[in-house]
Amino acid sequence: AADTAALLKIRLTASYCGIELEEKQVNSNAEIPSSIANGLGLVLGSEDGQCITQSNAILRALARLSPAAHLLGKGDSISEGQVDGWLGWTFANVDTLLAVGAAAAADIGKALMIVEAHLAKSSYLVGDAITLADLALVADLMVAQKEFPDLLKDLKCVSTWFSTVSSKNASPTCSTKTVVAAGEGLSMNGVPPAVVPKIYSRGRLRVKEIVSESTYALYLNKEVTVGGWARTLRNAGKSLTFLELNDGSTGKSLQCVLSVETTDGFETAKNAGGSGSSFLVSGTVVESPGSEQLVELKVQKVEFVGPVYGGDPEGNTIGGMLYPMSKKSHTLEHLREHAHLRARSKVHAAAMRVRNAMAFATHKFFNDNGFLYIHTPIVTCADCEGAGEQFGITTLLGTDHHRTDIKLPYYEEEEPPKDKEGNEGNSSSTASVPEGEQKMSKSQLKKLKKAQEKAAKAAAKKATQTIQPHVHVEEKVIGAVDYTKDFFGRRANLTVSGQLNVETHCCALSDVYTFGPTFRAENSHTTRHLCEFWMIEPELAFADLAKDIDLAEDYLKYCVQYALEVCAEDLEFFEGHPAGEKGLRDRLRNVLESPFVRLPYTDAIDLLKKAVAEGVEFEVTPEWGIDLPSEHERYICEKIYKQPVVLTDYPKGIKAFYMKLNDDEKTVAAADVLVPKIGEIIGGSQREHRKDVLIKRCIESGLDTKHVWWYLDLRKYGTVPHAGFGLGFERLILFITGLDNIRDVIPFPRWPGNAEF
Repeated sequence: AADTAALLKIRLTASYCGIELEEKQVNSNAEIPSSIANGLGLVLGSEDGQCITQSNAILRALARLSPAAHLLGKGDSISEGQVDGWLGWTFANVDTLLAVGAAAAADIGKALMIVEAHLAKSSYLVGDAITLADLALVADLMVAQKEFPDLLKDLKCVSTWFSTVSSKNASPTCSTKTVVAAGEGLSMNGVPPAVVPKIYSRGRLRVKEIVSESTYALYLNKEVTVGGWARTLRNAGKSLTFLELNDGSTGKSLQCVLSVETTDGFETAKNAGGSGSSFLVSGTVVESPGSEQLVELKVQKVEFVGPVYGGDPEGNTIGGMLYPMSKKSHTLEHLREHAHLRARSKVHAAAMRVRNAMAFATHKFFNDNGFLYIHTPIVTCADCEGAGEQFGITTLLGTDHHRTDIKLPYYEEEEPPKDKEGNEGNSSSTASVPEGEQKMSKSQLKKLKKAQEKAAKAAAKKATQTIQPHVHVEEKVIGAVDYTKDFFGRRANLTVSGQLNVETHCCALSDVYTFGPTFRAENSHTTRHLCEFWMIEPELAFADLAKDIDLAEDYLKYCVQYALEVCAEDLEFFEGHPAGEKGLRDRLRNVLESPFVRLPYTDAIDLLKKAVAEGVEFEVTPEWGIDLPSEHERYICEKIYKQPVVLTDYPKGIKAFYMKLNDDEKTVAAADVLVPKIGEIIGGSQREHRKDVLIKRCIESGLDTKHVWWYLDLRKYGTVPHAGFGLGFERLILFITGLDNIRDVIPFPRWPGNAEF
């Protein structure tokens, strides 16, 4: 039967592996090869006549045909054995019960409680990626839900896992002959190879692998080597020392027990200077008698790598007295002052792990949706936002900042030409003589001819530049710096956005995105602004504003879900940290539970005016036409709707020139995504693809069209409707971690007056 769970498992596995299946239904034993002893049932046959029966055997065979998919685990015997174990469990506890019918609902529910407990600690059934174990159980649950719709109602972890795994493979419904396609993204051109180290070896285990609840059992009673920095180093008498070691892979530390009798290097480690000193430690993983950790390391050998020289101001004495990152609690301001060391603090290390996860999630989301990653320039001569708040780049000042004789080139008034005697006028001495009264010499005629040819060439060049606006002509303003003498021959700046550049590739490669650093010389000291920050900017070809909003919502929800699953330990830490946010994970889950509200700007202004009438006080009075401040944005999404809100159709006067003008000619097809705690986190729009309208918008915005001639060319040669958005990466990290200050979610923050490190 086409809808049986066994058949669905095979289809899902083949789809995930990108394997083409041709299905054929037979109705008699005569049509089955004699080598099949089981008679009718599921049979996997190859073109050379080889056959395999039994669904789990078929699944393993398909998985081995596509080793890069890693459906049998990491390739080691332990993970493959775990996959087999779950396949057997699924068959015994779910498959067999499905045949019973409605009476089995309660028993299946009880069985799934085991899965719920397991998934509370792990994203997948085996390891950190989808395996056959996940696909097999998902297929069973797809079938079970048709008969028992409320089966997963109270199983939050199972529901999240089910949604994640099932979304990777849309449930295929095959006819008598079906080709099951591979996924999107890079798999359109083949399955990417697995990352399997061939030469490289870390030579040590990460602390995360040893202390994790899902993997620690693999290392019990085994000898391992770890490396890291001391969180604490405390002596228990003369014969025992406890070293709390952390390597940044996790917020948890590994307790290492050093004994004077059994540990080689005991005395040296004991006097290493305490917190911050570095070690390589080898020993045996054992269950810990303490309640604060599952395991600890019984150390056989400790190698003292780097001491802490904090015993005196000169840094010559081992000791932790003056170590800036001592084990006591530090303020976030103190950590910013020591940004080169703050990665050793728990709060910054957790923020960096979340930042890494969000960067990976970003690339995965766009890659798996078929977008191409485009590197846009950091140095530019265009101002995307038109605000003029750009950092200039110049070599006119030289490389020695102590020089006192620097002279900048300025535009000066041009003096009229003089003759050999110093008289103003034509270069010929006969210039002042009335025409016809003095006969010109041959040399004078020759000079005159050259002057006329030079003037004709200059006039022709000027005419060509009028026809070809892309030939840049620096505007000469008397007294202004002459940037034609600079490195790029004109004024250049650090980019404020990669959007205009990435649009060029959108109009040829379709769906693209850029992810890189941007800069803004805005003299702001708020907790939401930086001078250097990272932007994620996708562009969609053949798309309108609605599709742009759909992509933005999908992307933001994917990042939230990824964080909840992959960064669970760090999110739990932020929930309990004074600088974090209580109820953080509940707020993030709320983002996933319902569609974003979509609200026109005009309606938002009406809601804000109504709030004022009811007694709500704002610093800025809400009026149609203003650029909404953060207090308005947060009130809408935190107080009125209590969830993310997408504001659309803003007044054209407060938005950029490139946004598509709506039919009312008063508003533009713009959309800002507002989220609780942050306010605006995404800003996007449909781009104006009509050349005549775009030129008009440039003029209205005070932008010289000569500066964006290449951008206008996109509307001249094969224009298409397209849309995109920008997300400030640091604001995303603030939203995910619950931290309040944007300076705490980037390794080295830049703000006015600070560019240290």
